[in-house]
Formats: sequence, C-alpha cells, structure tokens
Amino acid sequence: MKKFILCAICAICGFTAAQAQAKFGHVNTQEIVQAMPEFTAARTDIEKLTQQYETDLKQMQDELQKKADAFEKEEATLPDPIKQRRNQELQDLYQRIQQTYQDNQQHLAQAQQEKMQAITAKMIDAIKAVGQEGGYVYIMDTSAGIPYISTTLSTDVTAQVKAKLGLK
Repeated sequence: MKKFILCAICAICGFTAAQAQAKFGHVNTQEIVQAMPEFTAARTDIEKLTQQYETDLKQMQDELQKKADAFEKEEATLPDPIKQRRNQELQDLYQRIQQTYQDNQQHLAQAQQEKMQAITAKMIDAIKAVGQEGGYVYIMDTSAGIPYISTTLSTDVTAQVKAKLGLK
C-alpha cells in the first residue's frame, strides 16, 4: 500500500513537472493574413474580377432595358405571334442575366477560396515552424473568437510568425 501511494505521488509530481515545462502560444492569424502581400494581391484580383462581372452584367441589363422599351413602344402595332416571340426573347434574356449573375457569384467565391487557400497554407506552415522551433505544445488562434487566453501563461507568437514570413 505504501508503495502504491509513493508511486502515485511520484507520478503526480512527474506529471506536474512535465506540465510546467509545456509552452503554449497564441497568434492572431487575421492580422498576419492582412499583412501578407499575397492577400493584398488576391483582394485586388478579386476586386478586378468583380468589377468585370458587374460591367458585363450591366451591359446585359442595358440590352434588356432597350429591348423592353422598344417592345413596349411597338407592342400595340405588332401581330400576336411577333408579340409572343419578342416577349419570349425578353424572358430568355432576363433568365440569362439571372444565370450569369449566379455563375459569376459562384466563380468569385471559388476564386476567392482558391487564393485564400494558398495564403492560409503558407501562414500555417510558418506557424508550425515557429511552434517547432520554440518548443510550443499548442499555438491557439486568437482571431477565432476564443473567449479567454491567459497572456501570462501563453506567449504571443504573432510577431515571430510574421518574421518567419518576412513581414513587418
């Protein structure tokens, strides 16, 4: 019985000593990503693409408006088959505009995801390198909305990750 108690005490002391040596860090990934030149370039590319899509959509909407105005002016004098055909053309153009808008939104989301994936992968590699070099057990992301991180028990490694990425 005494051996069991002695072993238990030794185990607890060993666990506590091992735990006392564990290093924990925290990092603000949002701050890092926004400081990366790749993020600025990606944002510029997405803004250009968005502008291009908006211009194309505006042209399609202008075309629809012109055709609708012309149809409205001539509608009273047109025979029924031509009215039906032009009305169908307007509906088809309207549906094409809607489909184009949806396709553009999907493509923008996909392009943004692809660009952010590469940026995130690069940042994660830098965090891993800082963690391994510094002997950290865990590095937590403070931009993830975690309610509390003890700054006395955890080290802010944001600056080290930025340095690893060559950022200021």
